[in-house]
Amino acid sequence: MFNKIFTLVLILSWVSIHAQERNSFPAEKGPPIMVRGSVIDIETLEPVPKVNVEITGGSYTTTGPDGEFRIRASVGDELVIRSTDFETQYYTIKDNQRIRVEVHSLSNPIILDEAEDSEKPKQIFTDYVQKARAVYKQDVSKGIDNIALALEIKTITESERAIAYELLADINSYWKQYDLAIANYKSSLKSEYKKGAEIKLAKAYFNNKNYQESIDLYQALLKKELSFEQNLEALEGLGDTYKATAAFAKAIEQYKKAERIATDSSIVSTATRLNTKIAESYDQIGNSQKAITSYNKALNLSNQENSESAARSKVKVADYYNATRQFDEEIKLRKEALQELRDVNTDSITNDDVLTPQKQNYKIASAYVDQRKFEEAIPFFEKSINEAANKNDLVVEKDATRRLSELYRDKEDFDKAAESYERYKSLVDQGYLIKEQELESRIRLGKINAEKQNRILSLEKDRELNEERYDLAFQKQKIIDERNNTQRLIIGSLIVVALSLLIAALAMYRSSKRQKYANNLLALKSLRSQMNPHFIFNALNSVNSFIATNDERTANKYLSDFSSLMRSVLENSEEDFIPLSSEIELIKKYTMLEHFRFRDKFDYTLTVDENLAIDEFQIPPMLLQPYVENAVWHGMRYKEEKGLLHINFSQKDADTAVITVTDDGVGRERSKAMKTDNQKKQKSKGMGNIKKRIAILNEMYGDRVDVVITDVFENGEGTKVTLTLKKD
Repeated sequence: MFNKIFTLVLILSWVSIHAQERNSFPAEKGPPIMVRGSVIDIETLEPVPKVNVEITGGSYTTTGPDGEFRIRASVGDELVIRSTDFETQYYTIKDNQRIRVEVHSLSNPIILDEAEDSEKPKQIFTDYVQKARAVYKQDVSKGIDNIALALEIKTITESERAIAYELLADINSYWKQYDLAIANYKSSLKSEYKKGAEIKLAKAYFNNKNYQESIDLYQALLKKELSFEQNLEALEGLGDTYKATAAFAKAIEQYKKAERIATDSSIVSTATRLNTKIAESYDQIGNSQKAITSYNKALNLSNQENSESAARSKVKVADYYNATRQFDEEIKLRKEALQELRDVNTDSITNDDVLTPQKQNYKIASAYVDQRKFEEAIPFFEKSINEAANKNDLVVEKDATRRLSELYRDKEDFDKAAESYERYKSLVDQGYLIKEQELESRIRLGKINAEKQNRILSLEKDRELNEERYDLAFQKQKIIDERNNTQRLIIGSLIVVALSLLIAALAMYRSSKRQKYANNLLALKSLRSQMNPHFIFNALNSVNSFIATNDERTANKYLSDFSSLMRSVLENSEEDFIPLSSEIELIKKYTMLEHFRFRDKFDYTLTVDENLAIDEFQIPPMLLQPYVENAVWHGMRYKEEKGLLHINFSQKDADTAVITVTDDGVGRERSKAMKTDNQKKQKSKGMGNIKKRIAILNEMYGDRVDVVITDVFENGEGTKVTLTLKKD
């Protein structure tokens, strides 16, 4: 009885701990949807091509030349928009509506005030560089300080400056400050071009998830004449980038090119690693047979030497065996990998690496558990815990302790289960504390690096300023020498200007009619520029009304339809005339939006005579919208009962089309009487602009448009607008 109670308490405790851990994970996502969107530069309103678009932990794509993208996602996913030309944008997927991402192009970096310089001993450039290389892996601050000292040397050459910035970028990459690494590799290449630095830049792009930039740079590098090692590195790097973007077929192609080079040159460790990557890519696209072939080839190569690369390949193949539940083969390979790791230098292997002994022992134990071989699993869990404790790998120590406790529980050894469980709880608490400390440490490190980077940037600005001063002094003497020639040129220029003015006056006299035509064009443009804000203002008032009533969903729907309408309006905003078919589509969208808001105030019909040749007639853009707006806002909105709006397009004869906008509202006179004092003070610009536009267009193109407004009923109610449209 006691054992059953103890087991129940232990299970409830595990459930509690695991529930707390699950609460930190994101909520379950919805089914996949196709998300469409665009990336626009907010300053120029131009589309931004080749932008990295990624679902965190999922799909990847880039924007096309038109700034458009499509990506598969789920509701709740985080969309990341990343480029070196602007600050990274994040967006949470809510539905499958179109996404418009507006970005600001990055200007020159902001430079903080430089601290007061102290006198520094003059040392040789190479001394500072060597000191930086010696200390940066232990102390990033000292490493960057030595780079700054090297860059302050007055006699530094462009070649030395390139070396300093390349090393600074290497430091940034080592400490995973990839955005700073990208900037410094670019500075190095600006001072002196080196293919090796450009390969490092491509890798920094990859590490910063700027995949498109990485692909472009690797492809450009492979078109150049590279050394054997550089060609091998570029091919593998391009394959890694394709693999990260799920372009597995392209990744395999690049890996195979590199693998052939490595095999022909008997570089066994590199060939082993590449065959493992080829196998992983085949596995991703579901080609198990080719994946197994490549894994076996990697295993055969790894048996030719004891190296970290060979051990890593065996671990990768073991992971594959685990996924396919071939546990005996998995255990064998992991044990061989552990044996090889004892014979090689593992100083470079950190706790984050999958190759650590504590992780391999943990996975061996897990494989035994999957086979229900509990006794064989226990010593490997214990080895994993001890090695993790010695190397301060809290994550593995915690997980192995939890699994060991579960194993003892399943064996009904409740004393050891409880002991392991208490240790596990202690490790969980310790883990939260360490994570907080690591977060604070990363923040401090980022702040220190940013400050030192800004100091180096300020030094670079000072250097550029001194060079500009030298250029100015040189130019000053040149200006003095040219002053006399300039004075003679001025006299000749004055004569030319006088003649030009005379010719211009004559030309102005002869082109008076042309000027009048240009004035009409300018007036039309001005009227159009007034129409669009007037229309936008009224539409946004409708959106504001939805927001004021906390109707967020309706406001979002209205905004989506409104954006579609605005696209049509803006596309036609510079034209004097557009096809009648385009105006019909525009007025359909606008009337639908008005009805969407005032559906309890009116219904509407829009009919187009099937005999009307809508593509043969031209009409000024946005000509009908003000009349429809007046019918809704000043006619039917004031009615107590529901009104009716009818819009009809018909053809009177071969050269004439007739458009009518008819409403059964309160009528023009009553609408004026019902206006408030504030409304009476405000002059409506919509109808006035329409009259002026029609007058100017009729003057320029002949009498092509005629508008007549009448009452529908004898009592003054209802309004009918009849617009007559003629061909050219």
